[in-house]
Amino acid sequence: MDTKILIASIFQAIHKSLPIIWILFGALVMLKTLEHTGAITRINIGFEKLSSDMRVQTVLIAYLFGGLIEGVSGFGTPAMVTAPLMIALGFSPMASVTLALVADSTPAAFGAVGTPLTVGLSNVNDAPSFLNTVGQSLTRIDLFAGSLMPTILIFLLVFLFSPNKQNRLKNWLEFLPWTLLLGILYSVIALLSAAFVGYEFVSILSPFITIIIAIISIRFKFLIPKSSFITPWTMKQQSDTVEETSDMPLIKAWSPYIIVVVMLLLSRVIEPLKVFLTTFLNLSWKNIFGFKGLNSDWEFLYSPGTLLTIAVILGLLIQVRSIKSFVPTGIKVIKSMKSTAIALIVTLVMVQVFTNSNYNSADLESMPMYIANFISKYFSAGWIFIAPFLGALGSFVTGSTTVSTLTFGQIQSDIASNAHISQQIVLSAQLIGAAAGNMICVHNIVAVSSLVGLNGQEGNILRKTLAPAFLYCLLVGIIGFIFISIF
Repeated sequence: MDTKILIASIFQAIHKSLPIIWILFGALVMLKTLEHTGAITRINIGFEKLSSDMRVQTVLIAYLFGGLIEGVSGFGTPAMVTAPLMIALGFSPMASVTLALVADSTPAAFGAVGTPLTVGLSNVNDAPSFLNTVGQSLTRIDLFAGSLMPTILIFLLVFLFSPNKQNRLKNWLEFLPWTLLLGILYSVIALLSAAFVGYEFVSILSPFITIIIAIISIRFKFLIPKSSFITPWTMKQQSDTVEETSDMPLIKAWSPYIIVVVMLLLSRVIEPLKVFLTTFLNLSWKNIFGFKGLNSDWEFLYSPGTLLTIAVILGLLIQVRSIKSFVPTGIKVIKSMKSTAIALIVTLVMVQVFTNSNYNSADLESMPMYIANFISKYFSAGWIFIAPFLGALGSFVTGSTTVSTLTFGQIQSDIASNAHISQQIVLSAQLIGAAAGNMICVHNIVAVSSLVGLNGQEGNILRKTLAPAFLYCLLVGIIGFIFISIF
């Protein structure tokens, strides 16, 4: 490879990292601002008043609220938000981190407004023409695999973290109808969203609608065992109970999240607004250093990072009628993001050099193409079983569903073509596997464990999240194989 293409790849990687860092900035500023205004405390009180049973709280906070945060921010943010919330409700730090990491899997396949597809598959040939098809294929597979996630979360809570070893099976089974119902509803809503609205909205609409249904089911005690209201399952000792108070109305506490969800929906649905946001202040870089096809997109106003930042400012005006705290909070967040930004840029440099290796003086095929051709000779017949594990490996190393798919998307696509199996199903398996990799991602584990004071416990956390990640990938492989065989 010529020095010029190597330099161009480095600059492409730096530019591609900027939109991701910008989204992460917006998400972290929102979290820190809500802590400052006391909104997080009010949100906690709202959850506890709804149900003091930790099995219910696990599904509401880790799975559904975390899924909503994934939908509007992504990039490892959900676990950073939900783990402290759960600790405030009385969960042990180890339980909070484990459950938050495992829950941030199913929603991560679509990530922040479809980013794993929009950006992650951007290196795959002809990707724009089949993104919606991949999204629909993904939801069909997850209808059978992802639907089990709430049930798995309650299993982990009860069997790994129960203070009382007796009746663990009963405590899990009595919630089985409710968790299966919510898991199936989540997946069905995702499937319908992908089919009729667009893949960008799956990660927002699915948790948002499901959390409303879950709250209604709790209010009417539908499929919730009576024991949950009489003797709620909890880790807290009676002496640990501290009554928190807040004068802030619940709707005001939730206002920044409501604002960002509304803005995201409007910006994606109203076509004239979408055109304006994608064309005005467009910071995309086309044909970098004169290399045709070497591009990096950043539509600044259309970015979730911009909308998150606007929502934070509006939220401050609603909650405390002042934006004085925005600048100092933003500075603190920027300082805390240094190591994350460096790790992301270095990883993307590797990815872009890897991807752009077809620009070479020896007329050799690219490294992804070479690997794809080599592997497909020996493993093509059973590749659908390997595809999700390759995606999980990518997230384990890089810390991102999007970057994992950027790294391995073209390889997965080429192997599917060489093996004459559905490209959409294989890419769906890559995305779901990469989402499952969030459970075991080193970056996420280190970040969340340090946040809640579990430094040095990373190995213990990994051992707890490894089994559900493996099971999820295995289920995806089996279901993908059935789909390929039938269709």
